[in-house]
Amino acid sequence: MEAVSELNNRILKTTMLIRMDYPELSKYLLEMPETIPVIDNPEMNKKVLNEYLNSLKEILDKYAPNHGIDIAKI
Repeated sequence: MEAVSELNNRILKTTMLIRMDYPELSKYLLEMPETIPVIDNPEMNKKVLNEYLNSLKEILDKYAPNHGIDIAKI
């Protein structure tokens, strides 16, 4: 599993890719359950960050086939 800093970096890059190149997907970033913790002080560990990164990739995976996006670079 990747280090926390690497996961944060990949999350940032993926989020910025969505916001800059596919702004129409930005609305889904706010709706993601991973961004709304159900506890007061959530622990941000590797598992949580990896799940969040995977959910960002899932948004692109669903969008890519219909819009000619090469998600291999992500």
